[in-house]
Amino acid sequence: MRMMTGWIWAVLSAGLVASGCDAAPPKPPKVGEKAADFELSAIDGDTVQLSKLTKTAPVVVVVMRGFPGYQCPICSQQFGQFVNKAEEFGKAGVQVVFVYPGPSAELMERAKAFVKGQDYPDHFNLVIDPDYAFTQSYGLRWNARNETAYPSTFVVDRSGKVVYAKVSTTHGGRAGVQEVLKALPKE
Repeated sequence: MRMMTGWIWAVLSAGLVASGCDAAPPKPPKVGEKAADFELSAIDGDTVQLSKLTKTAPVVVVVMRGFPGYQCPICSQQFGQFVNKAEEFGKAGVQVVFVYPGPSAELMERAKAFVKGQDYPDHFNLVIDPDYAFTQSYGLRWNARNETAYPSTFVVDRSGKVVYAKVSTTHGGRAGVQEVLKALPKE
């Protein structure tokens, strides 16, 4: 029986290795690397795809914490700071995408509540990341109790290359709006 168990384990292990289960988890994109394409649903019902946006403009991708049991006050503050500088992003011809991650149940309602009563321009998008598919693919999943994603900001130029990246491993330490504006490509 012991040999049979060892043999079964060897076959199962080989299958897991062959299927890539032993692969290292993804890492966040770094400056100079191509940003992995993604397609997420916006709260207005549209679909937002990174590669389509970068065909016409640089893109700022801001990954928030979503709803870790409450609306993150630092995310709200960061969102407000970006909205306050919306005209500058517009003049620079930049699209801004805010990613709101979380479990799929009630995620759309939580994201809509996040921006309820706030006006933001057409070149800003709030998209949802149900069940952390995007967050995990970008290596940003914060797997701790009451956490969702590492707050992060990326600037992606029209060729799809990351020209600015900041990942915070705390609730604070996020990219400031002035820092992001300075990092925008001069096109």
